[in-house]
Amino acid sequence: MKNIVILISGRGSNMQALLTADANYRIAAVISNRADAGGLAFAQAHGIPTAVVAHRDHPDRDSFDAALAQVVDSFQPDFVILAGFMRILTSYFVMHYQGRLINIHPSLLPSYTGLHTHARALQDGVKIHGCTVHFVTPDLDHGPIIIQAAIPVLADDTEHTLSARVLHEEHRVFPQAVRWLCAGQIELSKDGKVVNRSRNQAGLALISPALE
Repeated sequence: MKNIVILISGRGSNMQALLTADANYRIAAVISNRADAGGLAFAQAHGIPTAVVAHRDHPDRDSFDAALAQVVDSFQPDFVILAGFMRILTSYFVMHYQGRLINIHPSLLPSYTGLHTHARALQDGVKIHGCTVHFVTPDLDHGPIIIQAAIPVLADDTEHTLSARVLHEEHRVFPQAVRWLCAGQIELSKDGKVVNRSRNQAGLALISPALE
């Protein structure tokens, strides 16, 4: 069974989804850059070791990432999972875990990288929105895509309602991506492409608004 280390910055709802999913992995630790992250208490209540590496204790990103990598490596992870970790990582950190570092992002990448994805989608009037699990590369939110979930944007959606429905899909696809990763069903090829051996792909189209 593979060991994973999960990095969080807040309540850790995606971490909770990974913890409660039917898993073929062992969560070796949950690490946060914030001591007040709500997800730490949840992990501790489930017997998961936790640690805090506070970014404010370090003068720059390089020193923070070096300290973070040292703590992560102490748990000997096979894979490192970013589940709402709100820090931009240096190239050093990313390359240290090349092919072993994945993230979930609340948009259908490559659209809406960065923050405030739901508000921006609503402002632009898009009809289909969603979430993406991807390998992390030094280019922020542009790593090779593992899996995506798409939902229709409803006429009466607010940022809150759209966020909640996307989050529901995040909790479904993130555990799947990690299971694939730990089972060796996906990997990052030398040319930077995702190789997926599961071949489990739906052929249905999502059309929004619906055809009449």
